[in-house]
Amino acid sequence: MIVRWISRILHRTPKDLQSVGIHAQHPSVALPERRHTSVRADNPIRSIEEDVLDRTMIARSFAEQILSLDASEGVVVGILGPWGSGKSSFVNLARLHLENLGVTVLDFNPWMFSGANQLVESFFIELSEQLKLRPSLSEIGRAIENYGEIFSGMGTLPMVGRWLEASGFVTKLLARILQRKKAGISALRAKVDKALAALDMQIVVILDDVDRLTTSEICDIFKLVRLTASFPNMIYVVAFDRVRVEAALTERDLPGRDYLEKILQISIDLPTVPEHILTRQILDAINEALSEIDRPGPFDEESWTDIFMDVIRPLFKNLRDVRRYAATVYGTVRDLNGQVALADVLALEAIRVFLPDVFRTMCQSIDGLTTTWGHSDNPRESSYLKGQVDRLIDAAGDGAGEIVRSLIRRLFPAAERHIGGSTYGHDWKKEWLRERRVAHRDILSFYFERLVNDGLRAFTDAEQAFSRMANRDEFFSYLRTLDPMRLQDVIASLETFEERFSPEHVVPGTVGVLNLLPDLPDRPRGLFDFEARIVVRRVVYRLVRLLKDSDKIEAAISEILPELTTLTAKAELITVVGHRQGAGHKLVSDAAARKLEADWRNEVRSAKVESLAKENELLRILLLAKQTADPTEPHLEIADSPSMTAALIRSARTEVRSQSMGSRVIRRSDHLAWDGLIELYGDENRLCEQIKKLKDTMPVGMYELIQLADKYCDGWRPDDLEDN
Repeated sequence: MIVRWISRILHRTPKDLQSVGIHAQHPSVALPERRHTSVRADNPIRSIEEDVLDRTMIARSFAEQILSLDASEGVVVGILGPWGSGKSSFVNLARLHLENLGVTVLDFNPWMFSGANQLVESFFIELSEQLKLRPSLSEIGRAIENYGEIFSGMGTLPMVGRWLEASGFVTKLLARILQRKKAGISALRAKVDKALAALDMQIVVILDDVDRLTTSEICDIFKLVRLTASFPNMIYVVAFDRVRVEAALTERDLPGRDYLEKILQISIDLPTVPEHILTRQILDAINEALSEIDRPGPFDEESWTDIFMDVIRPLFKNLRDVRRYAATVYGTVRDLNGQVALADVLALEAIRVFLPDVFRTMCQSIDGLTTTWGHSDNPRESSYLKGQVDRLIDAAGDGAGEIVRSLIRRLFPAAERHIGGSTYGHDWKKEWLRERRVAHRDILSFYFERLVNDGLRAFTDAEQAFSRMANRDEFFSYLRTLDPMRLQDVIASLETFEERFSPEHVVPGTVGVLNLLPDLPDRPRGLFDFEARIVVRRVVYRLVRLLKDSDKIEAAISEILPELTTLTAKAELITVVGHRQGAGHKLVSDAAARKLEADWRNEVRSAKVESLAKENELLRILLLAKQTADPTEPHLEIADSPSMTAALIRSARTEVRSQSMGSRVIRRSDHLAWDGLIELYGDENRLCEQIKKLKDTMPVGMYELIQLADKYCDGWRPDDLEDN
């Protein structure tokens, strides 16, 4: 199980990690003890307990450093790092220490406002409101509020501006504003400066996520900071991505880097997350995401290491990536309910999150990814398949092309030949399906569509049937619960588990599938589909040959035959193990095969009409008994019975399918195996006499078949073109 594997990885030392391709930054230092984490949304941490990067001490040092600065004329400091580097989490850790020291920490969220005028006014209003909530700072709050009102009319205030304009207080309010403006900006500014200077502790104002604003909004924010930065005992902490902000300032004809250097007194560049810590966090997050899922899917530990290191790990840059990925993995694995190999799902989810263009192209490349070598000799089809794979790699761009190639090598071996790798033939499909790998078309389609197609449904049912195969009653009972129209596909899918067949499966499995033959309906087939008895025969052969030794096989046949309920089932088993030309696999000795066949023919000759009439393939059974009989054996007599005639005509019915060149339409028509009927009855006159007697009784449901038989008696025969 992946949880156990991840646990072992998480508790390895850096030296151990190097053995699986995970390189620690400091080889002499063991990984810290694993901490409990939870799958959560992409939000910054808010407590020391959540600090998986061990940045608490750095944040503490940063907080103490900014408090040691001369803030008599204000200070602006920066926390710099690319998106996802943990700036907001670092700010929160520093905030905890500042608040523990009794420092007032205020927040200003620039996302809530737009436009320079509204931004300036809102900044002062927001600060004043937060200060007024603190009794010791309420006077400063009112002073800042008065100062801020000068810069903009109250009519633009969010939420309350329009209400004020519509109220009866607007005249008095405007009068107050005019009075303050007459007093002059300088006087108000001096009042604010005096109040702030009298404080014995600085006030910290945090502006986070500045780099997520539009270019114009970024410029407005830094103009605001420059305008207000000289207040005494005010420390502005601005968190942003330097590259993004410098580009935004430069775009607005401001010297980006020089402009920032003039504003920021100090700055801290957050260190990149060490490779071994990021790797640990990825594995830990996967572990936690899967811990509450009952059926995460089959897990191949051997393939997982390469999939993780070649496909998943290179896509992660920071802890934000880890949280995004973990949340996605949880939902997808839960929805798939164990139907897809877990390592494959984890790789595809990484592609979905971090390479969305590749993922979107992959949805349109199922043929190219899953079609095995030898499927078609058509060069045009081969070019079509390779084109899909090439487009998939192109969608990754220059930076991730090698990751996509690794994805193909690790997850889609059938497509490996299109990138210069090995070729995989049709026989591999059984293994891929059995292991529920996305290398199989049905599994990949299910992953994309979350819809179980007929092939995957049959495999899933066969998987359940195989788990019961050692118990004859449970195996047969389970198969009988399935829709008869799907039984043939389920039996065919049992071949997928051939490598897991064991001697204990031979007798109950063979009895079970052979006794289902009467329950398999005659359903429409494609031109290349197997008929039901061939499907059953293939499974029986794979079961019986497992015993290898002919004596053991003969003993098993002796045990199986009495359990079979139809002559048809017995004939199929004897055919599989016998020596009949073109059909037998010679699994028993020639003498044993001859005896099995002779005993079976004797059982056919002695069977009563009522018993024979229940055989679905009566014509084939009787012809087989007649054609293979030894000259010394009694002659096979066909009873002059309407029920016998009806059963023979029903079993003589065949569906002939034809298709015109260049057309997809398959035409179907009913024929009778007329020559076989004549051979069985001895001559056509006797056959037609029996059909006439049957017509006189006209059994229910036989009208169309009797009409068809009448046509044959009248001399009609299908032409050669129709037969083709």
